[in-house]
Amino acid sequence: MSKPKLLPYLEALFAVVVWGASFIATKIAVGQISPIAVVWIRFAMGIPILFAAVAVRKQFAFPKGSEWLYFTLLGFLGISFHQWLQSNGLQTAQATTTAWIVATSPAFIAILAWLVLKEKLNLLQSSGIVLAMLGVLVVVSKGNFANIGRFGTAGDFLILISAVNWAVFSIISRHGLKTHPSTRLTFWVMTIGWLIISIAFFAQGKMAEIAQLDSRGWWAMIFLGIFTTGFAYIAWFDALAQLPAAQTGAFLFIEPPASMIVAAIVLKEQITLPAILGGAVILFGIWLVNRQG
Repeated sequence: MSKPKLLPYLEALFAVVVWGASFIATKIAVGQISPIAVVWIRFAMGIPILFAAVAVRKQFAFPKGSEWLYFTLLGFLGISFHQWLQSNGLQTAQATTTAWIVATSPAFIAILAWLVLKEKLNLLQSSGIVLAMLGVLVVVSKGNFANIGRFGTAGDFLILISAVNWAVFSIISRHGLKTHPSTRLTFWVMTIGWLIISIAFFAQGKMAEIAQLDSRGWWAMIFLGIFTTGFAYIAWFDALAQLPAAQTGAFLFIEPPASMIVAAIVLKEQITLPAILGGAVILFGIWLVNRQG
């Protein structure tokens, strides 16, 4: 097996940095409208970007037969259910607690990749996952583990379920990526997931909430729609199609430091030295996981 080129690594990095920043944007948006409205608007913005990408790459094709059921399952798990979990979870989960809970997802991906896809990690790569998880704890605690939020709110449980759900979604997606280009798969998964969300969105009469967004809320939604939903999903699936699941998943450890940097810029939160050191440990851990990729 030839060594993957640099591009899939850069795409995975881009996706998780954007997703790390999305926690701040989502916090701003759900402060003005309901979680389901946030999810519906962002995917309404992201789907045209995906369609354009499919058209440019000349990869458009309708699913056939049982593929409709497969894409519907992925759309439910990766889009409607996952976004519902995170948007509702962020309403009550503490920021520090959310960060370390989300950071468990790469471990779940590695375990499922080993059990389901028979992907193996050597001792050094496994150590990289553990090291990166420790780095996440340093980042979110700012060097004092006593600062780590206690697990127990309803939002914490929803975020934990979302971490496991994303791992399941990523593993199941590998099957479709064997027969479909990543952009086409992403387009259909997102479109079907958005249609599922639309049923609840319109049934609950949430369209009127859109008028409640102020300029700050709209900037948050534009970021969530264009970058988080459009470009980041394309990049993630491109990477997942070319790299082993565990190696791709390891990049999710970058979400907490990315979120910290954006919070410093947008919310004027201070970046501490322990957080910087923790970020360096995360990057070293990810390098260990991917060094033999």
